[in-house]
Order: sequence, then C-alpha cells, then structure tokens
Amino acid sequence: MHGILFIQDLAVILVVAGIVGWLCQRIGLSIVVGFLAAGILVGPGMPYLSLVSDVGRIETLAQVGLVFLMFSIGLRLSLRKLRRLGLPLLAAVFLGSLAMYYLSRLVAAALGWSSTEGLFLAGALMISSSSIIGKILHETGLNHERSGQLALAVSVLEDVVAVVMLAVLESVVQLGGAGSSHASAVGGSLLHLGAFVVLIGVVGLILVPWLLRRMSISMDEELQTLCLAALLFGLAILAQKASYSLALGAFLLGIIVAETPHRHQVERTFEGMRDVFSAVFFVAIGMEIDVHEFVASAGLIAGVAAFTLLARPAAVTAGLCAIGIPARDSLRAGLMTSPIGEFSFVIAQLGVGAAVVPSRFYPLVVGVSLVTTLVTPYIARHSDAVASAILSRQHGWLRDWLRYYQDWLERFMRQRRRSTLWQLSRKRFAQIGIEMLFVSGVLVFSREIYDAVQDWLGRDFPTGALVGYWIALSLLVLAPLVAIWRNCSALSLLFAQVSTAHHPRGRQLAPVIETGLKAVAVAVLTVWLIAIVPAEDTARWLILASALVGVGAVLLLRRRLIYWHAVLEVELTTMIQTSESKMTSTTAPWMGPHPDWDLHMIDCTLPDLADCQGRTIAELDLRARFGCSVVGIERQGFMIPLPPPESVLYPRDKVLLMGTMEQVQRGRAFLCTVSGSPETDSLFEEVRMEALLVPEWSRAGGRSLAELSPAKEHGVQVAGINRRGERILNPGAHESLRAGDELLVLGTPEQIRNFRGWLTENPAQDA
Repeated sequence: MHGILFIQDLAVILVVAGIVGWLCQRIGLSIVVGFLAAGILVGPGMPYLSLVSDVGRIETLAQVGLVFLMFSIGLRLSLRKLRRLGLPLLAAVFLGSLAMYYLSRLVAAALGWSSTEGLFLAGALMISSSSIIGKILHETGLNHERSGQLALAVSVLEDVVAVVMLAVLESVVQLGGAGSSHASAVGGSLLHLGAFVVLIGVVGLILVPWLLRRMSISMDEELQTLCLAALLFGLAILAQKASYSLALGAFLLGIIVAETPHRHQVERTFEGMRDVFSAVFFVAIGMEIDVHEFVASAGLIAGVAAFTLLARPAAVTAGLCAIGIPARDSLRAGLMTSPIGEFSFVIAQLGVGAAVVPSRFYPLVVGVSLVTTLVTPYIARHSDAVASAILSRQHGWLRDWLRYYQDWLERFMRQRRRSTLWQLSRKRFAQIGIEMLFVSGVLVFSREIYDAVQDWLGRDFPTGALVGYWIALSLLVLAPLVAIWRNCSALSLLFAQVSTAHHPRGRQLAPVIETGLKAVAVAVLTVWLIAIVPAEDTARWLILASALVGVGAVLLLRRRLIYWHAVLEVELTTMIQTSESKMTSTTAPWMGPHPDWDLHMIDCTLPDLADCQGRTIAELDLRARFGCSVVGIERQGFMIPLPPPESVLYPRDKVLLMGTMEQVQRGRAFLCTVSGSPETDSLFEEVRMEALLVPEWSRAGGRSLAELSPAKEHGVQVAGINRRGERILNPGAHESLRAGDELLVLGTPEQIRNFRGWLTENPAQDA
C-alpha cells in the first residue's frame, strides 16, 4: 500500500509540474517558476489543495534530483572551459562575488540579523543560477551576443564559488555559528576542500576515462548507464562521508566526465532522468514553503529581491570592468545575472535544517528566486536600452578614468605576455600548487580511507596491514613530492639568474641566492608536511618510519619516479588541452561583438518531428524566405562551422542562425515547425535478407548491376550471387546477372516484394 501511495504522490507531482510548467512556458516565463509554483500548490502549505500524502519520500527523491542536477551542471563546466575562460574572467567573478558578499552582509546588519544569518544571506545571493540564466538567454535569443556570453560565463564560474561557499557554510554549521574565533577553522576547511577536490580530480581524471573507454568497448549502452549511475551516486556518497554535500560529489564527477570523449553520449543517456528528477527537486523546494509564512514575508521578499536586482548587476559590472571589459558589455552582462536558483536553495536548506537560521529564511530565498527569474527576461530584452540610459548619465571624470584604466590594463597585459620570467614560472607555480593539494588530500584523508577499507574487508585485519598501508601511502606521495622539489629547484635557479642578470657580481651572487631560495623552500615544505601528517601517535610514527623507506626508494628509484610523474603529467595535460568542437561562447572564433550592424545569432534545436528534417540548407532557402543564414550546426557534440548548402538537417541538430532579430526569429519558428506525423516510419528493424531466383525470361538477364541500379530503383541491395555453386559476395557494379542466378537481396519486406515482382515479370506475356 505504501508503494502505491508513493507512486500516486509522484504521479501527482509530475502531472501538476507538467501543467504549470507548460502554462508558464506559454506566457513566456521560465519553467523553473512553474515547478516551484507546482510545489507550492501540492505541498502541505496549501491545506485545501494538498495532494501529496508523504512529503518525506518526495524529499528523498528530490535528493536524487539534486544529484542529477549538479552532475549536469558539472558537465557544462570542464577544465578545458576554465582554461578558455581564462584567469582574468575568474578574477572578475571573484571580485563581483566579494562585492556581493559584503553588500549582503551590510543589508543583513541593517535588518538587525545575526552574523550567521548575514553569512547565509550572502551565500544565497552571491551565486546566480546557471541553469535559469542559460534558459533565459536561449529564450530571449541573447546567448550568442557578447554580453550574453559574458553573463553565461559568469554564471558558470559562480558555480565554482558556490562549491566553495557550501564548504564554508557547512563548516559554520558544524561549528555552531559564524563567530570570529572560528575564522582559522573555516580557513582549514577551505584547505581541506581544496585537497579533497584535487585528490578526487586527479584520481578521477586517471580512472574515469579509462573506465568509460573499457565500458564502451565491452558493454552495451544499458549497462554503461547503470555503471555510470552507480559511479555518480557512489561519488556523491563519498563526498557526504567526507563531511561535504552530495552536490559536491556529483558536481565533481560531471567536471571529470566533461573531460572525456564520452561527454555527449553521457549527456544524451542521462537527459531524460535529469529532466524528471530535476523537476522533482524544484517541486520539492516549493513543497517546503509554508504559504502563510510566505505571504507574511512578502514585504521582506520584495525588499531583498529589489536589492538583488540592483546589487548583483552592480557587483558583476564592477568585476568585469576591473578586467578591462567595456562598460556597455559589462553592464548588459550584469543585468542578465540576477536570478538565483539551485545552489541558493541548497544553502537555504542547509541553514534551516541545521537551525542556524530561522525558518523564514527558506521562503525568502525561494521568493527572491521567483521574483528575479520573472523580472530578468524583461530586463535582458531591454538591456541595451537600460545600459545606454545609465551610461549617458555617468560623469565625464568617471568615463575618462575608466578609459585610462582600461588602457593601462591593456599595456600591463601586453607586458606580462612578453615577460619571459612570467611565461617560464607560471606553469611551475601551478604544478606546485596542484601537487601540494594532491599530497595534502592523500594524507589528510588517509585515516578515513583506511577506516573505509577496514570496514569493507572486516575489522579482523592482520597487524602488518596497517604498516603496509602507511608504506604504500608514503610511496604514493613520493612522485609528487619529488616533482614539487624539482619545480622549487628550477624556480630558485630561474629567479636567481634573473635577479642577478645585470649585476656586476652576478656570477658570484646567483649561487648564493639560489641556495637561499632552496633553503626557504625546504623550510616551507617541512612545515607543510608536519602540518598535514596525521596527528595520531601510531599513525605519525608509522608514517615517519614509512618515510625512511620512502627516502631509500627515492635514492633507488629516483629516475623511475621522475618518469612516472612525467607520464602522469603528460596524460593529464593532454586530456585538459584536447580541443572541443561545440557551439559555445568560447569556441566559435567568428562570434565577435557587432553592436553597429544589427546582426544577431540565435540557435534552435530541431524537434524529432520537424518538417525540415532530411532536407538540405539549399532546399530550405532560408536566406530568400526570411533573410537569415545558417552559420553553424552542432550534431552529437560535433561542430560544423559555416556548413555548405548541400548539408542535410537531421532531428536534434542545433542550428545557429544569423540575421536581424526579426529574421532569425522567423527562421527559428520555421525550422521548429511540426505539422504532423512523419511521412514514413523507420523500418530498420524489418530489414532482412532473402534469396531470389533470376528466371530465364527476366529483363535483368545479361545486364550489369550498374545498369539495373537496384538500390536506386527498388531500394534493395544485392549482397551476393550464387551462380551454379559459385558464390560472389558483395558483387561489384560491373557484375552482370544471368538466368538461373540466385540473388541474396537485402531490404524491407515491401521493397523485396516489389523487386521480386519486377525480377520475375515476363515481358512477353505483358506484350
């Protein structure tokens, strides 16, 4: 009976979510608004309309939705994408988030809230929703404008900020509040987070691509889906065991899978499950809202939403201007990044569930998300006019100062690109940071890893297993430790040579400076290792004893360790730098700013039953009909730039159109038109082979396959000819048919039947 009630609750949720989401889509609103509204309608907060009997089980199902949603967000944020977006844009997002953090804390203080409430409010408002913003930009046709691309890039990078903020807030929850005395503990939590992320990332980048490659060879798609789903939930649970949220584990696996060639296959496989469970997640968010409390907080929601609609654009604009983006593009991008969403909901759930913030905080965050999601599409459509109005009112001194700052920044960036020292040292600094975080992750979580293995294999471990474990762990970290020291030595030599290059006694000073820098590096590395070595007495002595074994291994296997590390570095670098062909804001080189040409680019995905499927671009003649052009096609993750007129369009193709806004909108409506069922069904499963005899009177006798052209005329293929016991497989076009030949024909039953009738037809009788 309980199972029937659960299925009934799930059916109610999906039906109401579908209806309300469809209504919102029809009137131009985001479907996320519909899902939240559906949750409010069927939830316990509406006593007269409450249709769900067991909210607890739906909340459990919503956790599944959160895992799939975070996995799909991670799939959109790969390491390659981070490289393309670049360090300046990451700095802009950091500055904007920092500005929004302090503005939110000031508002919370003005409202008389505690420091913990202010911290959670800042965490909820400083993170935009990449999924909502992506849908808004797609629906408004701004996702290929430069400002839209910037807005989407900012929202994607803010997902990284969200992961860090979640770790900070989880530390605050564990400590019971946001007191100043806990600052060092929060800092330690951030270092632990970095170590965990790098450890999972490095291990995942090595194992997951190999695992996906093996599964693609030896398993069909059904088993691949099962194994990948098991890996997804396993990593989510692993993150939970490490005192982080389920969302972090799913997010990390998405980023790892995004680095593999199997990314697009995985996206297609999980698309249906993601859509269903993500809808359940948003509906469950709405179900947790008490309508009476929601109405009572209407004034507070309106005030905080107004603050968000003003403060978020200002913070994002300031961050983008700080890295040299023109003021107009920065302001337009800032206006599009107001909506908050999934990560903000998780933060609100965390605070309310741990009772560190009052219950009113939850409807507040959901209400702000609803308001910002409703208002942003209208602002995005008029962002150019709003930006022009604001910029026309700025003072002349501010305009001159911005111009001077951007010129100075451009000169500085040119100098940095020319700096040999910077070009030679930046990669080594990055390698040192990643390798130190990896070693930290291995040692910090060493006790948890050992306990997990012990629980799995049983507590009756032999005594020597603990010693063997620590020795193996020491050997595991030897290769990165050797690499760290080699990088430090190279940097010491580099800085010593550069700093004494023009000094009259440079040759004598360079070795002294190099030795001093190496001594500093040894001191820093020693303090670091002492800090991260497990604190338990037994573990500390075991790992120190293991270190002696490690030193001996270094002396004996130094060259082999360097070789192993070099192989690993090459593998990871190759994986990260692999090119990606996709219609995104960072990979289409011809998509530049075009403010004076009134040209726009929008994309549309062809429905499965689109009328234009199977037709070429030349046949559709969009330029003559509507004035727009097809400038790109993305098919199964592969980008076809500037496709030729003979290119055929297929269902689920993503087509990029260019023209004026009116032209591209009319072209998109035409391409997405579905007038009815397709003219023919796919008969792939009915294709078969059948043997046919060529009679003496057949008109096919004495004629070659090229003359008969059975594939073109009848839709069948001659796969073989049996001529008096001699079998000719896959005969060529020059092969002639003779009376008495037995033909092995490939085709559908109807095609074979028609060909048989033609083959056995007697021309003399017809005459």
